[in-house]
Amino acid sequence: MKPRTPVIMLIAAAEHAEEMRDEFAHRYAADYELQLVTTLSESMTMAQGLNARGIPVAMFAATTQVGDATGLVTLQCLHAVMPAAKRVMVRLRSEPWAVEEQRVAQISGQIEAALLLPSGPRDEEFHTAVTELLSDWGWSAGGPEIELVNIVAPAGDPNVGVLRDFLDRQGIPMGVWPPDAPHAAKTLEMARSQGIEIAYPLVRIAEREVHVNPDVRVLGRAFGATVDELGEGHVVDLAIVGAGPAGLAAAVYGASEGLSTAVIEADAVGGQAGTSSMIRNYLGFPRGISGMRLAQRARFQATRFGAGIYSATEVTGFTPGYRGEPHVLETDDGPVCARAVLISTGVAYRRLGVEEVEGFVGRGVYYGAASSAARECEGGHVLVVGGGNSAGQAAIHLSRFARSVSIVVRRDGLAETMSDYLIREIEANPRIVVKTNAEIVGASGTDRLQHVTIRFNENDQELTVPACGLFLLLGAHPCVDWLDGTVARDAKGFVLTGRDVPQEFWRDGLPPEALATSVPGVFAAGDIRAGSMKRVAAASGEGAGAVTLVHHWLEAVVTGTCDPDACAS
Repeated sequence: MKPRTPVIMLIAAAEHAEEMRDEFAHRYAADYELQLVTTLSESMTMAQGLNARGIPVAMFAATTQVGDATGLVTLQCLHAVMPAAKRVMVRLRSEPWAVEEQRVAQISGQIEAALLLPSGPRDEEFHTAVTELLSDWGWSAGGPEIELVNIVAPAGDPNVGVLRDFLDRQGIPMGVWPPDAPHAAKTLEMARSQGIEIAYPLVRIAEREVHVNPDVRVLGRAFGATVDELGEGHVVDLAIVGAGPAGLAAAVYGASEGLSTAVIEADAVGGQAGTSSMIRNYLGFPRGISGMRLAQRARFQATRFGAGIYSATEVTGFTPGYRGEPHVLETDDGPVCARAVLISTGVAYRRLGVEEVEGFVGRGVYYGAASSAARECEGGHVLVVGGGNSAGQAAIHLSRFARSVSIVVRRDGLAETMSDYLIREIEANPRIVVKTNAEIVGASGTDRLQHVTIRFNENDQELTVPACGLFLLLGAHPCVDWLDGTVARDAKGFVLTGRDVPQEFWRDGLPPEALATSVPGVFAAGDIRAGSMKRVAAASGEGAGAVTLVHHWLEAVVTGTCDPDACAS
């Protein structure tokens, strides 16, 4: 079945309607169906009709005043009908600029952008904003137009979630289909022609190969390089373990400054930040950016400078280099030797530890934001457990699809752990409620999650509620098992740096530099570092700053000014 053309709905007072249509038609009429209405009443009737017919709306764009209401009220009403559509307030040059009203609307998440309608040709600032919003809608709500990966599996297969989440975060378009769907026929046919016994999930990668229940390593290798391509005996200047914001920033700065750089990531590029549906407080992105998009841009930037990025490649061991030997990282595909190492593996979400809940992982229960699962929750009730920024971002994203979203936290509120801009947006969203002093104690269902039990700790009462999704974003534990005692860590397992390194590792009475660890030539940045800020911008800054220390270290090695027992070559 041919996918339905998404709609851009334009709402403008009659005297400005054609001006709005003309501006949008020049750029978007080929790929979107433009619908023009002049009143709130007309727009609501049209939106309800489109919704009933299953025709997606990518964007509502309204002038500040329409025929029978303000543009802001109009967008609020339309959002209630189709919450996944992007909302743009468009001001005409002849109108006064309601600065405070639109500032509050953006802060509270009532609109995604406030733009000035162009009055001349080639207003690229206006169209950049529109295009970015349409692109974000396409990834988060619209679904891919093409499929590089075709996944065939019965509904509720728990293995599908891991594959889909990995591909989503890698920016690889894919589709998931039941075995009897027309879109599954080619994959089944290829499997049979290759003598593959049919089992699920069955995964076709482009037109090249078919696999039965592959792990993410297989997918990663199909779309990326492997460390064995470095060649036996090759020594890089800088090996970065972990491709979150810290690791990617270090890769950009290291490679751009002439260091041979290899980035090794056990999962998808982007780390925990890559699962964030929308990051709004990162410098330089006034309309926000999804974690996946931020990670992909950083990845392309790093590879443009020559960094090698190896996703779905796990580091399993580490041997520090002393007395002229390089550091050695053991991976699934062989060793990587490096003169300097940056540890930026970040953290993983803590497991809930409730047996009933764990049984539904991949079948309605997800650790992390799992943006790829959001569309499955359309019209249902979902719960997000956690009080950090990732939990807030997940709740806001899920509210575009789910009928209602509950944020469950053990604390009295969100103020201690979540950024103020997210709290304000949550408070202004009628689909989101916050349940405080509460925790998840049970779950039930048949093939997938159907009910969740919440306990309210103030009175020990329990409440079982219907739920089609449970998203767990519970604190974090450090991803450092591969270090195996080689680098000093604190009691929780986070890597110690600078003055926090035990004094037995200081040299000449001086501590290591701020991001240096107990092992000379080994540095740490981002969430894995003890005492870090746990923010994307902070991690990026630490990753970039670590490169300066790497340069100092490499210079000391070359000049022989480092401790001869510590120098790696």
